[in-house]
Amino acid sequence: MEKSAIPPKQNEMGDLVDQLMFDWQRERPDLDCRSMAVIGRLIHLGALLRLRASEALADHDVSYTDLDILATLRRIGAPFCLTPTELMDRVLLTSGAMTAALNRLEKRSLIDRGIDSRDRRVKTVSLTGKGRQLVDSAIHTRFAEADAALSPLSTSEAKQLAALLRKLAYREG
Repeated sequence: MEKSAIPPKQNEMGDLVDQLMFDWQRERPDLDCRSMAVIGRLIHLGALLRLRASEALADHDVSYTDLDILATLRRIGAPFCLTPTELMDRVLLTSGAMTAALNRLEKRSLIDRGIDSRDRRVKTVSLTGKGRQLVDSAIHTRFAEADAALSPLSTSEAKQLAALLRKLAYREG
């Protein structure tokens, strides 16, 4: 493709990733951009979905990240308690982000931090009654937003996409 080539209009291109690939092909035709058709969209879609989730949860006064932590504690069942390490293994946060989130949640009395009664060296994070009420209310909104995000896909397409994403996420090596 020549440098002077004019890209198709956005609606003809499809999306931002198509534009990115067009630009790279024009500027560096030696690069194979095919993988960006998937990876670029996954990265872009992840950011969009996170933003949509946070916007949907605004009425519950909880962020996507904070709900993820609270929901993790809720879904493990009574006594709704994990160590910080166990919690980190179940959510997608860095240790610094986890500490900041736990501080926010504790300040709002949505979690308690304590010491394991069986081993005083082990710290724990527990869901409070107030935290459980918030999760049980907000999770309906979260699931409804996730359903809406997938509404362009048929049930079979959604299942196929889930299987393909699982294959990418958990491939060997």
